[in-house]
Amino acid sequence: MKIEVTANVDWVGKIDWELRKFHGEEYSTHRGSSYNSYLVRDEKTALIDTVWGPFATEFVQNLAGEIDLDNIDYVIANHAETDHSGALPELMRHIPGKPVYCTANGVKSLRGHYRQDWNFQVVKTGDRLSLGKKEFIFIEAPMLHWPDSMMEYLTGDAVLFSNDAFGQHIAREHIFNDQVGQPELYAEAVKYYANILTPFSPLVTKKINEVVGFNLPLNAICPSHGVIWRDNPLQIVQQYLQWADSYQENQITIVYDTMWNGTRKLAEGIARGIAASDPDVTVKLFNIARSDKNDVITEIFKAKAVLLGSPTINRGFLSSLALLLEMAAGLKFRNKKAAAFGCYGWSGEAVQLMNEGLIKAGFEVVSPGLKTSWEPGDDELAKAHDFGASLPSLIKTGKEHS
Repeated sequence: MKIEVTANVDWVGKIDWELRKFHGEEYSTHRGSSYNSYLVRDEKTALIDTVWGPFATEFVQNLAGEIDLDNIDYVIANHAETDHSGALPELMRHIPGKPVYCTANGVKSLRGHYRQDWNFQVVKTGDRLSLGKKEFIFIEAPMLHWPDSMMEYLTGDAVLFSNDAFGQHIAREHIFNDQVGQPELYAEAVKYYANILTPFSPLVTKKINEVVGFNLPLNAICPSHGVIWRDNPLQIVQQYLQWADSYQENQITIVYDTMWNGTRKLAEGIARGIAASDPDVTVKLFNIARSDKNDVITEIFKAKAVLLGSPTINRGFLSSLALLLEMAAGLKFRNKKAAAFGCYGWSGEAVQLMNEGLIKAGFEVVSPGLKTSWEPGDDELAKAHDFGASLPSLIKTGKEHS
């Protein structure tokens, strides 16, 4: 199947309706995904990226139905991760001598994945590849999100092939941004940024400013996952600049786990206290053991503050919160406040240990936290309410944890 993007560019990728996990089991894809490959035709013909390995045979067969494979002059590998390069071995088996354009790190990655020594042609920012009337301008994009990543701009058509940048994991028969529901598109775009690109935010800002500085017209952005941005394509660029700038909304996200519902009761009491103190703030609660971890990470990304709650168990806290803290540490959230709370029976170490984990993960802890013994009664729930009511001002002033 092909879909026309412009008169010279066709989408020839694969829509994966069944995908529910990505990066192994690390990333949830509730709405499926797509592996976007593009066929660009002028006097010369180029293929940009392929698809994930399980679809390699299908991809090459479909591609051969659109073009004689021998008429592909150039293969462009923007990124060696196997969801983009997985069909390269099958494709190159048919056209073994054709040049594969990638970055120097792309050569290392592709050789590392496939142990093949194809006809690699190394490109760097500013290099050009003529197709005839049009040409590609290559743009290296290291660590967005791998060292080998790159983009290219097609002159004439004014299309940016952005690889993983500006993508989303969403499967739709209609592949343009103006053809899909905007709330779900935004939800998947922000989830994608929060869970994948957040640690590289300074590089995102730098690279976008570099590309904008070229003063090139832009009619469309073609990422390697999800929909193509053809209606006001700069909207997602502007959104990325906001997300990269220590993004936060007027939201407090409460994440907890509980054994016998005591910590849940504290979480709900704290939420009521926050709402009473600041009616304008959005408060969201998640039992992390019963929630999708990537969706919760997205809500932490959007929040100005996060509260973690756990009972004490084995002189520590519940493993679901430990996993979340490990993820948060890797994502390097910036400019976010935090506090901890929980129940305990006899030792009560959880709150202090969660505070230490929050600090290690880069959060500013604004309170020693709240811990109560045994099942919360009226007095403990009142303390939870008061603790919640105190948080908006603590978050605003950024009082240091002591």
